[in-house]
Amino acid sequence: MAVKRTRVRDHLRDLVEARRPGEPIPSERALCEELGVSRPTLRAAVDELVATGLLVREHGRGMFVAPEKIVQEMAMASEGSAFSVPRAAGSWAGRVLEFETVPAGARLGRRLRMSPAAELTRVARLRLVDGEPMAIEHLHVPAALVPGLAPADMESGDFYDLLRERHGVRVREAVQSIEPTVTNEAESRLLGVPVLSPALLFERLTSDAAGRPVEYVHSVYRGDRYRIVSRIAFDDGPPGAAAEGGSGAAAHHPGIPPGDLPGRPGGRSTTTGDVQPPA
Repeated sequence: MAVKRTRVRDHLRDLVEARRPGEPIPSERALCEELGVSRPTLRAAVDELVATGLLVREHGRGMFVAPEKIVQEMAMASEGSAFSVPRAAGSWAGRVLEFETVPAGARLGRRLRMSPAAELTRVARLRLVDGEPMAIEHLHVPAALVPGLAPADMESGDFYDLLRERHGVRVREAVQSIEPTVTNEAESRLLGVPVLSPALLFERLTSDAAGRPVEYVHSVYRGDRYRIVSRIAFDDGPPGAAAEGGSGAAAHHPGIPPGDLPGRPGGRSTTTGDVQPPA
């Protein structure tokens, strides 16, 4: 059964690659006849491609190649520096879901290095790309930094541009984590996806030029429509040189199997990696 499903999945991927977003693929009946498999086997393979965002089902109409994913590139700004983050593709907008000023509390107070009793502005907004829901963001900013901030300010433009131009806050760097998750009922309703759909959970703590925390954000992005691409530069020194730094042959490069590093025996040149939630 696993071999059949793999064969069907590979055939479906070939169909997707040969078509443009929005184009239909053959019906289940036609595919079952062509491949000589049962409906359950075909549907299991289709389910995998729907979950990873390659296909979409439309009730009463059939199956179609999914829209292209929104790509966010992360690249090293310079040797030894942090990642730079070019603007993601598409036309981005926001719809404010919640906007309030509340005491920071102990947990967020620690993150933002402020008193638990100090006020912070909390904003929940739905991020849209080309009019389609893409993410739910929860932003927390010390209220003293953004006097006069209004919900309308969060529905267009770049928030960091707003911080700089109106409030004199210049963000310099952020520590961000990304991990796979699934959507709950409320998130699924807002994003227009089934409950427990694959998603990416972002957490980010942003600091200004003086090293002061100015923003804490946690966001849920659709796993079927959002992709992160990293550009990775490798040390081209002689094999074994890394061992002097304490890593040696056992060093682990996430997502890159041993032997796939350039400059190593049998290695292949690897320059770009996609980070996606598991299927």
